[in-house]
Amino acid sequence: MTPIQRRVAAMLAASVSIAMVCVNVWVTAQLQQPSYTPLPFAPEDVAGTAFPVLGVLLVFQRPRLVIGWLLCLGGLFSALNSLTANLVLLNAIRKWAVAPEAIWTVAGVSWRLTILFLAVLLPLLYPDGRLPSPRWRPLLWGSAAVLAADVLVTDFMSLPGREGTSPLRFLLDMLTNTVMLLAFASLAARFRGAGPEERRQILWPLVAIATVILPWVFGNPVWWLASFTIPLVPIAITFSVLRYHLYGIDTLITRALVGAGLVGVIGGVYVAVGTASSLFLSDVDRIGGLIAALCAGAFFHPIRRVLQRGADRLLYGSKGDPVALAAELGRRLQRTDPAGGLAAALEVLRDGLAVTGTGVRFSGGRPKDATAGTLEEVARDIRLVWHGEPVGRLLIGPPGARHLPATHNERVIAALTPYVADAAHAVRLVGALQRSRERIVTTREEERRRLRRDLHDGLGQSLSGMAMSINMARHSLRVSPETAERMLGELRSGMDSVTSDIRHLVYGLRPPALDELGLAGAVAEMAGPGVTVEVRGEPTGLPAAIEVAAYRIAQEALTNTRKHAGATTVRLSLERGEDSLSIRVHDDGVGVPAEHRSGIGLASMRERAAELGGTCMITTPPEGGTMVEAVLPVNLNVEI
Repeated sequence: MTPIQRRVAAMLAASVSIAMVCVNVWVTAQLQQPSYTPLPFAPEDVAGTAFPVLGVLLVFQRPRLVIGWLLCLGGLFSALNSLTANLVLLNAIRKWAVAPEAIWTVAGVSWRLTILFLAVLLPLLYPDGRLPSPRWRPLLWGSAAVLAADVLVTDFMSLPGREGTSPLRFLLDMLTNTVMLLAFASLAARFRGAGPEERRQILWPLVAIATVILPWVFGNPVWWLASFTIPLVPIAITFSVLRYHLYGIDTLITRALVGAGLVGVIGGVYVAVGTASSLFLSDVDRIGGLIAALCAGAFFHPIRRVLQRGADRLLYGSKGDPVALAAELGRRLQRTDPAGGLAAALEVLRDGLAVTGTGVRFSGGRPKDATAGTLEEVARDIRLVWHGEPVGRLLIGPPGARHLPATHNERVIAALTPYVADAAHAVRLVGALQRSRERIVTTREEERRRLRRDLHDGLGQSLSGMAMSINMARHSLRVSPETAERMLGELRSGMDSVTSDIRHLVYGLRPPALDELGLAGAVAEMAGPGVTVEVRGEPTGLPAAIEVAAYRIAQEALTNTRKHAGATTVRLSLERGEDSLSIRVHDDGVGVPAEHRSGIGLASMRERAAELGGTCMITTPPEGGTMVEAVLPVNLNVEI
């Protein structure tokens, strides 16, 4: 059949079903009002309308999917069953010349076909139209055989003189109930091995079916309520096939569980307290009712919290409240060092999302990536930012095999991502501090080696040569004064070279301008005429390490501005605070790209500030350009 022919056939089946329902409503009006329902129609009439209509919608949207056809045919035979059963009753009143056995046979066959399509095939083939596995094929054929045998035995028993076969009828009824239970058990087996999306598809109709089963369990006094809940089943099936990913079934389940639990527990508390108070306060009815209401209200919030926690743990495997997760993470962070805080944050996030694993991939490859759980597959990749500075990427794995993907995932991620970013930044700081200390030790030893080599090979050799020249000039002074004069002149030139070498060594240790002009003057001289220098406070009396670090950071920032920024104006400011010294270099250039990797110059500025317990941030302000801001403490307590 072509898709158009399928749609036409589905519409024809739905039209016939609705027509039979309308006829059945007229037939029901001719009969005596049944005792089990106050409505002018039966639940089977609702099924004969709702299932085919929504089945047609599924056939139109997914013509090749068998689920829509099962809804159409199941609703059609449900309407036929209800109509034929009522026609038998009407025939008993009107005495039509129609054999009631034939009509009753049609009713029995249509009822077994309704069971086959809606209670056996639909759960077995839902949601993709295929069996969960080939192991379920015997159930498919066995259910068809049981229902066929039930029809034959029922029709045979309806004949006169065949009442003795009732044990066989009872056995077939038990087998019919068994195959229906096994068919619904296939949904549980499919749910266990399904992925997150298919689990949502299975849960929607299960919740709707529960609303039909409850009136059926209680029986005649409330069975008529199923007329209002039966349409929820095809609605849930259609919704789960077409639009299941738009809404969270887990939120509906948790709220239903919490609401039902509250009604049951609070009602029980109210009844219990009211009963007890009636025994002791029989003469004061109002006080007893007030006491019962107060006790029920006092138990409301504690019970709600317990039920909510239990429902969340049932669905998600951990607490579903982001506030509770944040509180738990805060407690863990207080008990761990900065290096272990990231592992604790990732573990709490993994439990809160009920995923296979979480991890952080640091930008630049340092430090090593951190992981909690198993992260073979990445379902989410979130950028981590700490105060405008990219820290790395948060990697989240797929949901675990036993848990439903929670609709509160976004709330949990939004609540815990800042903690993860802080912990990741702390790990980076710890790693940077360790590398900085190692680099300080290495640099110090290298500097000592360089000084030793320069003093020994350069200055030492030059002074030794000058001493030899002095001795030779003394011997030549009496014999050849001209030679002595020439040697003393060369000695004078050598002393100038030695002085230059000493000045170079000294400058490498500390810029002389700092001692000659102070920090403000040295920075102004180094900046040159094209840079606006602003000084607030008195940057005097600072530790030598602070002066050198501030000078070098400003020097490196200006060098980068001249090389890369393409700026027209540059402002450099020094601000002396009570406990800190701030250095800001702001230009109106091209700014720093978002994915820019720090080079040696930018890293050296951050390391110089970190060595002294300060900070250095390179950002792009809203007005554009680049801002280098370093804050250095002025009160150092350094142990070497």
